[in-house]
Amino acid sequence: MGENKERTTGVLQGTLDMLVLKALARGPLHGYDVVEHILAWSGDVLKVEEGALYPALHRLELRGLLGSEWGVSTNNRRAKFYRLTPAGRKQLAAEASEWARLSSAVARVMEA
Repeated sequence: MGENKERTTGVLQGTLDMLVLKALARGPLHGYDVVEHILAWSGDVLKVEEGALYPALHRLELRGLLGSEWGVSTNNRRAKFYRLTPAGRKQLAAEASEWARLSSAVARVMEA
């Protein structure tokens, strides 16, 4: 049982955008902090690889769901900080609702 806590896994296909939007719902973050928030909030289970994160951030920005600006990180390095736009907040609400519906359906099937 204890080994599950030590094992990390990639993010389920189709959920990365939702997780990124959720991480940014509390305020602006740079990419590394997005990864760290998702990992911590998932109890060290969901690991987002940089090769998946940065294309997702750019895709969400192109769709108008994120805005960004350059700033200085806590370790005094130049970093791009991302924030939700009003359209991003609306998209997060829609995706969270759909996720709740789908995860509830999967749970019902697994309990059958």
